[in-house]
Amino acid sequence: MDQNTQDLKTPPYNHEAEIATLGAVLLDPDCLSRLQQSLRAEDFYRAAHQRVFQAIHLLSEKGEEIDLITLTHALKAAGDLDRVGGAGFISSLTTAVPSSANVEYYAKIVRELSIRRRLLRISQEIIQEANDPGQESRAVIESAEKRIFELTAENLSEGYRKAGDIISKTVESIEQLYRNKDSYTGVPSGLAALDSMLSGFQDSEFIVIGARPSVGKTAFALTVAANAAIRSKIPVGFFTLEMADHHLMQRLIASEARISSQTIRTGMLRASDFKSLTDAAGLIYDAPLWINDTPNISLLDLRAQARRMRSQEDVKIIFVDYLTLVTPEDTRIPRHEQIAAISRSLKALARELQIPIVALSQVSRDSEGKRPTLASIRESGSIEQDADVVLFLHRERGIEHENTDDMNVVETELIIAKQRNGPVGTVKIAFVPRYTRFEAYAGHSM
Repeated sequence: MDQNTQDLKTPPYNHEAEIATLGAVLLDPDCLSRLQQSLRAEDFYRAAHQRVFQAIHLLSEKGEEIDLITLTHALKAAGDLDRVGGAGFISSLTTAVPSSANVEYYAKIVRELSIRRRLLRISQEIIQEANDPGQESRAVIESAEKRIFELTAENLSEGYRKAGDIISKTVESIEQLYRNKDSYTGVPSGLAALDSMLSGFQDSEFIVIGARPSVGKTAFALTVAANAAIRSKIPVGFFTLEMADHHLMQRLIASEARISSQTIRTGMLRASDFKSLTDAAGLIYDAPLWINDTPNISLLDLRAQARRMRSQEDVKIIFVDYLTLVTPEDTRIPRHEQIAAISRSLKALARELQIPIVALSQVSRDSEGKRPTLASIRESGSIEQDADVVLFLHRERGIEHENTDDMNVVETELIIAKQRNGPVGTVKIAFVPRYTRFEAYAGHSM
């Protein structure tokens, strides 16, 4: 066997760096606090080194001193002393490194090689899946992208975490809220009444917006997306499954320029309209807004595109218009099970990407002319269960046609039917049919 073949079979690791990291922590236990956020026991290649680092971590958790004697005792009590090489091996750790000054450099080497080993393991799994005739190629690609994204974003699951590890960050976030009483904690919608109830769209939450056809689901989503991307400069991803991207852009230009959508569609523009169009186009051009208009996009492709938007463009919120037009992975199962699978997947994607995902959905025909409720969500009750927030748009059918005045504003109810971590209720917002946009409504609470 030649040397190159042998190297391919040996996982990458650095014995000296692992020893130096452990020895530096024993020389100066204060080093441990600088490593705990970036280094885990699993990052060490040798099982003995993993056990030693884990024992050091447990001593730190208990508030006990970390030295040769306490570490040897802890390993012996756990039945691991002989497994790691005995007391002699523990004593040798401090002689292997002259100083703890470079501990972060040693740990960086250990961490880097750990990532390479995981990459190799992922690659081997992908090869196995690619060679499996029972696996669809798109499923293999989506699975590969998911695992690579998780590794790149350092979102590897820790299985479970001690409450003590979570409480510090939680208290810090509460203190931050106290210092910034007037700011929203999530992505603002630009509609004060809604933001006061939700404090913005929150990270990792799955938000569903429901309404009967022609009430304004897309207009509402586009209004919120524009407020975030154009006015707040927050990167936004928008999947438009029902409408081509240039038609969506026409709507957005009409809304921003405050020119009738019908006027733009027919080309019956006045000379004075072109400055408004140019100004609006300039704002949209500079906005961090990314649009995907793949019709009937598969769930696999949607997840893959969403991950790319998140990793490459750093989008902070994603809109899906709309949920029931996504093609499920298994089209052979009943329709309500397909929708349930899509809903669960979008919820999981929101948590994975740690951003809000907003999906539009129709409500059942039974709610026509009535205020919709959670039971009105069409085709699957699992949407109601999976969603962290459910919003409904409601107004009397045909009311927007009662007044043809150019400045006509139609009062619309925005019903917060579910909010997992906040209040529910109803607020008023204003729909402007001429520009197909929503705006804040004076005296907004109901």
